[in-house]
Amino acid sequence: MTTEMQEIAITEEKPLLTDQAEAKTSLCLSSQDAELAARILLDQGQEHSIETPHGVLHVTLHGTRTTRRPAILTFHDVGLDNKSCFSPLFKFEEMQEIVKNFTLIHVDAPGQEEGAAPYPASYQYPSMDTIAEMIPSVLQFFNFRTVIGVGVGVGAYILSKFAMANPDSVEGLVLVNIDPNARGWIDWAAQKLSSVTSSLTEQILSHLFSQEELSSNSDLVQSHRERISKAPNLVNIELLWKTYNSRRDLNIDRSTSFKCPVMLVVGDQAPYEEAAVECNSKMDPTTTSFLKMADAGGLPQLTQPAKLTEAFKYFIQGMGYMASSCMTRLSRSRTTSLSSSYSMEGSRSRSRTLSQGSQGGQMPPSPSQTMEVSC
Repeated sequence: MTTEMQEIAITEEKPLLTDQAEAKTSLCLSSQDAELAARILLDQGQEHSIETPHGVLHVTLHGTRTTRRPAILTFHDVGLDNKSCFSPLFKFEEMQEIVKNFTLIHVDAPGQEEGAAPYPASYQYPSMDTIAEMIPSVLQFFNFRTVIGVGVGVGAYILSKFAMANPDSVEGLVLVNIDPNARGWIDWAAQKLSSVTSSLTEQILSHLFSQEELSSNSDLVQSHRERISKAPNLVNIELLWKTYNSRRDLNIDRSTSFKCPVMLVVGDQAPYEEAAVECNSKMDPTTTSFLKMADAGGLPQLTQPAKLTEAFKYFIQGMGYMASSCMTRLSRSRTTSLSSSYSMEGSRSRSRTLSQGSQGGQMPPSPSQTMEVSC
């Protein structure tokens, strides 16, 4: 009798143990699946169509949406969207230290996002000023009080307009290939001639890339030529291009224009190198850094993501964020050789050029001084 009871007890215990193990395994798998799904969602971004007083903006958000720090808000150049303009930079390995600490908000200009439907022939495309006036609605939608703006070309111009009109909403600006000037009569005539002799795709490529890059017809140029020429929303791209060419002068004045730290970035052979240099001369030297990048071409965020990431990290640290962030191995190797010359020459000139060659490099730019860096 006792033996039978023991056998019965043993028989009843086995299924219970199996059920518990299966439940634990199922719970573990469920947790892993949820984590994987969350990672995929964060990597792909959360897409939103945000209503503004002047129309709808397509916006992609990456990150945790925490408002304890400013968001990093990007705005792309013409012929690009947020993915083709910024993905290589913000997916770069060294950039992940920054990405994990900030929410990313990628804004597409009206009708420029991937898969956007072409606008009808009667559509009146918004001006540069009007697009800049749409950005406050993005901050309100995500409940962010301030942002650090990163703009390229057209995006740099738009974020400049936004920062001038909303100084309390912008903690810092990174402006790549900025041209603050309106088109002059010579530029206007050249553009008219170009529109007759060159296709829209070639006009935009000459805006994005240096003459050297176009002449060599690099893989990067070829890929963008094919993408732009075959874009289903090419009519929208043309509208943005025409609007940009009708832009007004930013009227930058070093005493009143920007109330935040600014880093100007341009390739040493970029189409807008002279415009960026001129812009730097008009900026407040106590809050401006100027980064001129060698071998970067017209799109340094695509061709030199390592150098731009490092400069961006220094820029953010100068604003008081990520103070405990470790320097890269490349940066550490520079520090010893440069620390003495940096301290001795720091007071001699408000604009200095450092060569990032075999015998030296750049020290972290500080918002308190203008630094011209060739790297």
